[in-house]
Amino acid sequence: MEDFKNLIKLDLHCHLDGSLNVDSVFEVLEKQDSHYEKEELIRKLKVAPDCTSLTEYLEKFDLPLQCLQTAEGLKRAAYELVRDAAQENVRYIEVRFAPMLSVNAGLNCKKVLESVIEGLESAGKQYGVYASAIVCAMRHHSLEQNMEMMRVAREFLGDGACALDLAGDESGFPTHLFRELFLEARRLEMPFTIHSGECGSVENVKEAIDLGAKRLGHGIALQKSLELQKLCADKRIGIEMCPTSNLQTKAINSFDEYPLGQFVKNGLLVSINTDNRTVSGTTITQEMQIVRDVLGLGKDVILQCTKNAIETAFADDSVKHELYKEIS
Repeated sequence: MEDFKNLIKLDLHCHLDGSLNVDSVFEVLEKQDSHYEKEELIRKLKVAPDCTSLTEYLEKFDLPLQCLQTAEGLKRAAYELVRDAAQENVRYIEVRFAPMLSVNAGLNCKKVLESVIEGLESAGKQYGVYASAIVCAMRHHSLEQNMEMMRVAREFLGDGACALDLAGDESGFPTHLFRELFLEARRLEMPFTIHSGECGSVENVKEAIDLGAKRLGHGIALQKSLELQKLCADKRIGIEMCPTSNLQTKAINSFDEYPLGQFVKNGLLVSINTDNRTVSGTTITQEMQIVRDVLGLGKDVILQCTKNAIETAFADDSVKHELYKEIS
């Protein structure tokens, strides 16, 4: 268990545009006549140690999106993410991305989805990883844009796509503004997770629970409310925690105040995730090492979080059964 090498891993909260392979980004930008020295490119892709907020953190996604404007670029990015995750024994991954950010004159929403799903499935078969897509509505997009995307994505549910998410600047666009979107998702029987409580808003957490989210992205603000923690525990709502990212975005000021241990103790279904492998400069293995070495939590907690990830994954029972067998 020393380096977690043999433990099977899941990643339920991993953004495609924040997890691009650096060498591939370098190659794609060279073809676009955008010339960077390798070290300069890494600085532009990875968040700085002195990052002050989620808003600043999100600025790191502008450059990767340039690589996700063609069908081939989308397919390649998805393939390489699954390939790279497989190297650390990730057996199940849900890759989230915002299809509308790649729609352009040459790509409609359906083609964007097909390209990412093709890349996920190709790598999944080659490397023995269960991989599917979570589609992100964006907080700064109009209701019409988000509705259009969700309805197209609904056609892929169970066929490469597994759920809906809401991502973007949580502090600037509170969750109650998207109530109509998630009521429609429920009508269409589209399961969803919602980025909630990353910016300290208990109200956003409560709204996500009220709307019927099966999981909460980050959920840090839950530490302010034992009542909401109990509600999440009772409803078996998954809490997707991403330690490195949560520190970088200033969801917490230091790991001394990180609530993962408290949440587990209070019966919440916490999972350990990367958020953005490249932007945050991390892997699932590193996140587990932080839980052990920095938070001081034991092997039993890490195993429990892995089991929680299996329980709360947007996966068929047959897939969960296989994953449970591997971890037992």
